[in-house]
Amino acid sequence: MKQISSRFSMAVHILSMIALDPSYSTGDRIARSINSNPVVIRRIMAQLKKAGYIDTKAGVAGASLRVSPEKLTLLDIFHAVESLEGNRLFNFHQDTDPACSVGMNIESVLFPQLSNAQKVMENELASVTLAEIVEQLQAKARDKEKAAP
Repeated sequence: MKQISSRFSMAVHILSMIALDPSYSTGDRIARSINSNPVVIRRIMAQLKKAGYIDTKAGVAGASLRVSPEKLTLLDIFHAVESLEGNRLFNFHQDTDPACSVGMNIESVLFPQLSNAQKVMENELASVTLAEIVEQLQAKARDKEKAAP
């Protein structure tokens, strides 16, 4: 099964690091944390900057959030880094056989279910903020510290 690209999860990772420590959140440091090429990280950061979510300055280490983590939802982040053709998560194959009863009808029959699945996903992503993700990351770090001997 083909997956949605990892740009979305990388973008959440990037924004979480910036929210936790802007001065430590350089492209190279983020790339090490994600285990990705710094060029990939810079591209995603450019998308986040274009969306108005972060600010970076040439020659200055780190990045800063331009939007409060409490106001930035996972859906906002998803839309910033994932391009959906026609705002549709699911695409249909083209040029089906118009003489075939399945070919001529599959899109109109399947579209409502796929549209509903996209709405459910979008509603879930819209219900979670970056602040909640950061809180969960901090809680996991605290739990790990408590468990350390």
